[in-house]
Amino acid sequence: MNDVNVDLLRLIRQNFPRLSKGQKLIAEYILSHYDKAAFMTAANLGEKVGVSESTVVRFAVALGYEGYPRLQKALQELIKTKLTTVQRIEMSSDMVNEDDVVRNVLKSDIDNIRATLEEVDVATFDKVVDHIMEARNIYIIGLRTSTTLADFLGFYLNLILENVKVVSRGISEIYEQLFNVGSEDLVLAISFPRYSRRTVEALNFVRKQGAKIIAITDSPLSPLLNYSDYTLFTKSNIASFVDSLVAPMSLINALIIGVSMREKDRVTKVFGRLEDIWGEYQTYSDKERNGIK
Repeated sequence: MNDVNVDLLRLIRQNFPRLSKGQKLIAEYILSHYDKAAFMTAANLGEKVGVSESTVVRFAVALGYEGYPRLQKALQELIKTKLTTVQRIEMSSDMVNEDDVVRNVLKSDIDNIRATLEEVDVATFDKVVDHIMEARNIYIIGLRTSTTLADFLGFYLNLILENVKVVSRGISEIYEQLFNVGSEDLVLAISFPRYSRRTVEALNFVRKQGAKIIAITDSPLSPLLNYSDYTLFTKSNIASFVDSLVAPMSLINALIIGVSMREKDRVTKVFGRLEDIWGEYQTYSDKERNGIK
């Protein structure tokens, strides 16, 4: 089954009457404690509710999953969209060892990059670069924690292409900034759990204007997929209230470099001029000039 596209809790409730006695115990625990069950092995979950590991596996199959790992993945996708910040803080205390926070967090970020690398669709990536190059104007939308990603992407793309606008929450309303979007334009939207409702509403608006939409997000469950023409997936999992932006930033780096490879001559000229300006106005620290060696 395409398990990432279903509401798991609804699926469990629908199937509850036909489950065995042991499977019902598992179902009841997940419905009440899905945030904890998401990070339990089949053996741990079975021990918690008092059934065998094989019963847990049969429970996953009874719901239509190929096995427990698929069910666990669906649970982990679920908690990213359902948990409040307070709940994520409580969960992080269970998942992150206080004596080794730095290693736990860095390992989580490494795992996110590795998972992104394994799942990236190169053909889709190339098509996204094509559309960036062909667009009349490019609008980048990334709100809340995704603002950092949107600003970074917009900064470099605008140096290369000069037709880029980062849509932000400021004096003017988002819709006013998107007022002139048309069918020849491209909208790049970035959002991760908990997904920004304002970003989704903005995509609904530009879809009606006929713009091409590219989504950078984490999962097929993301509401951005309801509007996107192409989607680049990148992982942002972390057992904490802090969003992990390491893998998304790495993907955005690749996107910037992919575009720059198409505009090598222009990039060389632009940064050559910038080096002259930076030198004239001492933008960067000159160690020797300041007596630092």
